[in-house]
Amino acid sequence: MPLLEVANLRTYFHTDGGTARAVDGVSFTLNEGEAVGIVGESGCGKSVTSLSILRLIAAPPGEIVEGSSVRLKGRELLALPEKQMREVRGNDIAMIFQEPMTSLNPVHKVGEQIAEAIRVHRKADRREAWSRAVEMLRLVGIPAPDQRAHDYPHQLSGGQRQRVMIAIALSCDPDLLIADEPTTALDVTIQAQILDLLSELRQRLGMALLLITHDLGVVAGVCDRVIVMYAGRIVEEGPVESVFADPRHPYTQGLLRAIPRLDAPAERLATIPGQVPSPAAWPPGCRFHPRCPFAWADCAAAEPALQDVSGGHRSRCWLERHPERRQAAASRSPGS
Repeated sequence: MPLLEVANLRTYFHTDGGTARAVDGVSFTLNEGEAVGIVGESGCGKSVTSLSILRLIAAPPGEIVEGSSVRLKGRELLALPEKQMREVRGNDIAMIFQEPMTSLNPVHKVGEQIAEAIRVHRKADRREAWSRAVEMLRLVGIPAPDQRAHDYPHQLSGGQRQRVMIAIALSCDPDLLIADEPTTALDVTIQAQILDLLSELRQRLGMALLLITHDLGVVAGVCDRVIVMYAGRIVEEGPVESVFADPRHPYTQGLLRAIPRLDAPAERLATIPGQVPSPAAWPPGCRFHPRCPFAWADCAAAEPALQDVSGGHRSRCWLERHPERRQAAASRSPGS
């Protein structure tokens, strides 16, 4: 049985401008100890997906629509009373966010903030919780953890604050860690350190990782599988090696072409024309067709299902059913 099973997840926001279908029928699984990356442009629904798993969608205006399912070890999270769901958060599933200064309390020492999570979820006394907090700071690579536990967030660097957030998240040994753009606010060298730390801790602790990011390079270095989202839907998924070596959906191809490369001649970066449409007015048919260089009439008429490519690699594109069109598209694809 997979650790996490998400089925037909639909999260809508009811606004004066209409109903925004931010996540609109997303299904995937995550196995124990596995690292899966969800990628896509801003507005594609990846962060709302992660918040929906933890039921952190503000209602109103947000709503996880009836018929959605999120199961952790076979247990339906969307049906739990709020009190039981609070026990799941932090204990079974933990989350870290991209900007630790908005998540850490500026008037409490970082050691106290880690210890508080331990007291709440593990019912430990103050001495035990503080000892565990110092141990967690040591685990995430904070130097002199006994002293730094007494520091306030503003006394730490950005990378150290993010390590504190990871320490809080891991303090109760969760089965699943959700990391939402965990390195966006950090400089490049610190980003690499945080990603290496997440990979090391995942291997050491045996936890699963769901990484939300817009950076395909991060996914390549950290994840086992990748899920590509566009306009509230999954458009491609599969093992990282397969998707990167043979991207099948034109959107995935566009994302990969947009990655700067040091081994290529200097040239203008490739871009995907247009922008992600409004979730209150998704296009009919394939939602990428207004921006797709290979679209034809079928693409606007109906949306294709996810089609098997090979070995767990799937793509939501009509080209999978028309090999002759795929061959023609490949011959005129940029960079071919």
